[in-house]
Amino acid sequence: MLYHLALVGFGNVGRAFARLLQRKEAELNARYDLQIRVTGIATGRHGMAIDPDGLDMNEALHLVETGQSLNALSRFPLTDIVDFLYSVPADVLFENTPVNHENGEPAASFLRIGLERGMHVITANKGPVVHAYHDLTALAKRQGRKFYFESAVMDGAPIFSLFRQALPAIQIHSFRGILNSTTNLILGRMEQGESFEQAVAYAQTIGLAETDPSADVDGWDAAIKVAALTTVLMNVPLKPQQVERQGIREITSDQIAAALRQGKRWKLVCTAQREGSGVRARVAPEMVAPDSPLYSVNGSSSIVEFHTDVLPGLAIVEGNPSPETTAYGLLADLINAVCLGAKDEL
Repeated sequence: MLYHLALVGFGNVGRAFARLLQRKEAELNARYDLQIRVTGIATGRHGMAIDPDGLDMNEALHLVETGQSLNALSRFPLTDIVDFLYSVPADVLFENTPVNHENGEPAASFLRIGLERGMHVITANKGPVVHAYHDLTALAKRQGRKFYFESAVMDGAPIFSLFRQALPAIQIHSFRGILNSTTNLILGRMEQGESFEQAVAYAQTIGLAETDPSADVDGWDAAIKVAALTTVLMNVPLKPQQVERQGIREITSDQIAAALRQGKRWKLVCTAQREGSGVRARVAPEMVAPDSPLYSVNGSSSIVEFHTDVLPGLAIVEGNPSPETTAYGLLADLINAVCLGAKDEL
């Protein structure tokens, strides 16, 4: 089976995905009779290109990584990403643009266009999952296509697909975890004697924190991940603005040291608990003791523990993720969408 792919967004994750497709080419063909051809790439800063016969991915990677434009590879003139979406010949659209915590745009509109054109759509973007999950899921069902987003929370760890496929007829009562890698790393380095500012600077030098780290340190990234898990897995629509939120800016080195003297550690803890027909959700720093599963989660690792009606404690841990692990989540979604016939219902 030959599938044509369109990529919107070609940053670290998009390029890692392109390389993973190259590395897995023979395995995908042998195990799934799956052949891949990337017919279009659109970026915000490096132009865009369409070639119905397939783009030269090595050349595309070289152009972007040397600061050049993809336009030279295109067989058609293109004006913007919407023009690209209506022009590209593709069976599957991958959307990996920056997250918009407030309303999920323009990513949600990009995915909507893809579905309307008859494509499966796959994203690592939390915004559309939170702000347009039910609309996009319903549209995908009407179109006979899939809307998947495994990499939106905890990179390539199987959270959404686990509940969609392996755990039918299960009810989640609550969850608790560490969902923001950057703050977990910062707090860990503060335990080693660094100041908050030094720890943030280190996270920026390794590419984990943005130049403006506020989305991480003020809890917005964690809040939108809580909203995504609540919306999809607990079937209670929730926006990040509805999550009680406190970041880690106010945690001092003295507080870090005091917690260690008590045998405890500070973590930015995410929780969601059913209350009647709704959910109470919270992101806030907490001191955790050694008997907590969160205590030993170090560096940029993350964890989420679910409490359900049939499994009292089910935890998923991901160790020190990278763009490659996020790319694997995209690949898993592709295989589930086009080869394995996974059910959408949660």
